[in-house]
Amino acid sequence: MTNATDTTEILIIGSGIGGLSAAALLAHYGHRVIVCESHSLPGGAAHSFQRNGYTFDSGPSLISGLGAASSNPLRHVLDAIGETVPCHTYNTWGCCLPEGDFNTTVGADQFCDVLDRLRGADAVRQWRELQVAMKPLAAAATAMPPAAVRLDPGVVLTAGRYAANFLPHLFDTAKLTGAFAPIADEVVFDRFVRDWLDLLCFLLSGLPASGTSAAEMAFMFDEWYKPGVVLEYPVGGVGAIVNALVRGLEKNGGELRLDAHVEEILLEGDRAVGVRLRGGEEIRVSKAVVSNASIWDTLRLFSEKSDSPKVVELRRDRGELPQCESFMHLHLGIDATGLEDLQCHYIFVDDWERGVAAEQNVVLISIPSVLDSSLAPPGKHAIHVYTPGNEPLRMWDGLDRRSEAYAKRKHERSQIMWKALARVIPDIRERVELELVGTPVTHGRFLRRDRGTYGPALEAGKQWFPAQNTPIPGLWCCGDSTFPGIGLPAVAASGTIVANSLTGVGQHLAMLDAIGV
Repeated sequence: MTNATDTTEILIIGSGIGGLSAAALLAHYGHRVIVCESHSLPGGAAHSFQRNGYTFDSGPSLISGLGAASSNPLRHVLDAIGETVPCHTYNTWGCCLPEGDFNTTVGADQFCDVLDRLRGADAVRQWRELQVAMKPLAAAATAMPPAAVRLDPGVVLTAGRYAANFLPHLFDTAKLTGAFAPIADEVVFDRFVRDWLDLLCFLLSGLPASGTSAAEMAFMFDEWYKPGVVLEYPVGGVGAIVNALVRGLEKNGGELRLDAHVEEILLEGDRAVGVRLRGGEEIRVSKAVVSNASIWDTLRLFSEKSDSPKVVELRRDRGELPQCESFMHLHLGIDATGLEDLQCHYIFVDDWERGVAAEQNVVLISIPSVLDSSLAPPGKHAIHVYTPGNEPLRMWDGLDRRSEAYAKRKHERSQIMWKALARVIPDIRERVELELVGTPVTHGRFLRRDRGTYGPALEAGKQWFPAQNTPIPGLWCCGDSTFPGIGLPAVAASGTIVANSLTGVGQHLAMLDAIGV
């Protein structure tokens, strides 16, 4: 039990991967931290949940860089807090494309075999030339880890230790700030290869190559197209990552409060001094409030009566950021009899001509029980099918989830996922024992995401993501509203930057020494 008024040093709103990364690092640094999560489960869009003996992931399923030493910022957080996430590894995934159905692997050489079969030697040559062009950019993108970044003058010391790595790549670094498309334009002309690159970009950022930053693609090339690379799936589900971060928080004295819905960020003058929870309890802070909510949801946490110039500034600068579209989800428990040759992941593209970002044109299929039998009852499979950021928000605005109109639209908009899954398991409908359908309304309800969006849709080279600090003293933000890229590495990086900025340079340097990056 807590008193009507509580105090802490730092309070974090939301327990997504960004918020938990910040919280676990801050607790590691010795700060008193409370995380308030509105949901009954931690993890935000990355939480796992159970139904009828099945374990399902609510969000991301394509993961790499957690096992072996890597440039993944999430791996750096786990190293810093002394936690590990055991993973199953695999390198093959299935493709259901207009050209046909086939398996491919991560790593450059095998994809060249696919290109040679589908498009011929010239497409292979172009792909090889792109690899050569991306190699120095990948070196530049990984020359300075996000773990070294902080938003104060101390960055001279923390980032300065990587100057010898970074300075040789200054010319390439300039290219990283722009879009990926101009780089690909120089060497890639084959239509299929361009479509494939657009697809990879869309999965990384929610935008095609023309809007995805070169830095994101450089990071991906470094992770996916190198010798011996593997993809990973956490033992026990993606929720195992959440659990590791919670362990890191709690073992250092931090506190996670579930079912603790923040209704208002409290101000004294222009400074954020705490929060008010549903039910009236207040938690005051001596140092900072950190919001892991989206920027649109964060802005709602200020009283409408507030006339603070700093709140007005924040609303003006960030309230009109364009939003990514949302997801449709299909979670299934099925009879697995006779399905011995499935891959863990498949990607489905309906029509290249429509463009990868077209609504319901791309579908991802995750069958993690292929790797981890604990996720489903014996003889069963747990399946997660989703449309990755291509479900229009406008179709769901104003719909009551209890209405007949909502149920009808939910059924209609789920059919593309069944179509994609039938390419992999033709008799899928006869095998289903459990079916759950999620919509943007579901995201809005359970993940507290404005309209169900998955973050800002900011085009590289034209628009910039806002930093983690804000005009309001004592208020910081982390998560996908503050760092480019949709996914675990990006949000972990955002949380790391916040934690570093709120602690001393000496402790920050000691952390970098400890993780050896």
